[in-house]
Amino acid sequence: MVEATSTNGTNGTSEHKAFTLPPGEGKKICVGGGAGFIGSHLAKRLKASGYKVTCVDWKKNEFMENDEFCDEFVLGDLRKLDIAVKSCEGCTQVYNLAADMGGMGFIQSNESVLAFNNTAISMNMLEAARRAGAKDFFYASSACVYNEEKQEDPNNPGLIEADAWPARPQDMYGLEKLYSEEMALAYGRDFPMNVRIARFHNIYGPYGTWRGGREKAPAAFCRKAITSKEHFEIWGDGKQTRSFTYIDDCVEGILRLTFSDCEVPINLGSTEMVDMIQFANIAMSFEEKKLPIKHMEGPMGVRGRNSNNKLILEKLGWEPTMKIEDGLKKTYFWIKGEVEALEAKGEETTSFSKSEIVVQTDDSLMQLAN
Repeated sequence: MVEATSTNGTNGTSEHKAFTLPPGEGKKICVGGGAGFIGSHLAKRLKASGYKVTCVDWKKNEFMENDEFCDEFVLGDLRKLDIAVKSCEGCTQVYNLAADMGGMGFIQSNESVLAFNNTAISMNMLEAARRAGAKDFFYASSACVYNEEKQEDPNNPGLIEADAWPARPQDMYGLEKLYSEEMALAYGRDFPMNVRIARFHNIYGPYGTWRGGREKAPAAFCRKAITSKEHFEIWGDGKQTRSFTYIDDCVEGILRLTFSDCEVPINLGSTEMVDMIQFANIAMSFEEKKLPIKHMEGPMGVRGRNSNNKLILEKLGWEPTMKIEDGLKKTYFWIKGEVEALEAKGEETTSFSKSEIVVQTDDSLMQLAN
């Protein structure tokens, strides 16, 4: 269901193929982590196309009612196999976007907890999909799988998929993702299930976490640009570089990949890379704010990370199209609306100009024990 079109990617040079999502016609699917940022956007599009969507998560969506993005919502802990199995019953497709995660400050403060939780979730969703006889299984991996040695130069030329091996991710979050990729591929070899894997590069957009310490850089930068009065805080020297991928491109890429014949992990990311000082200035530009940058001690992650899109263009005939400035502007004004809503209720928002590192917590492990 593809035909040539002239839509271009973020590099402005590639001709894309059109894509029409096959009609759902009531087919049952499961989205693990469906109340999360990416999961809820994906589920919403699938539901709109006629799929009967079951979302399972250990929390409810903060910004949408259940019926806005799914037909059935299961409030459950996917670290428990019985929850995963029950949620996947009768499903032809399973999308696993469930993970305990957050921004760099959270990931580096909670490596052991994330490794335990995410390994359990990944194992259970795969096995539940197998038991359900699901035809297709999508796994949401991450650019965090890549070898740290390939990411020491801020002028990163773009990570190709083979750069994940030999394995040396920066942290346990990336190592768990890489192991779960291999586990999913093994299931695909051993059982009649199509496995598709995308390595996400910094997904952002409206209706995602924007405060509390688990938010990622785009939301944090927008929040600080909106609320800062004297200076703009950045962790480190601000010369670390990243590419960022808008949520609509992410959902489009997931669906194109799932309905493709691509059997290998692929990058799902923009190739438009900026450093953090540039990123801060973009965020401040939407309302012509000019503040000095204040450099703070804090986790910076790798020095340079960018997506190489040669393989996704080869396999899918497509790559993300949203420019950083355009996508961040949409995100900025959505977060501004959230801030203004809190202010209208009389809540204090001056602390939103600060960066917060979530300290290590074992609450989730203790909840599982109970």
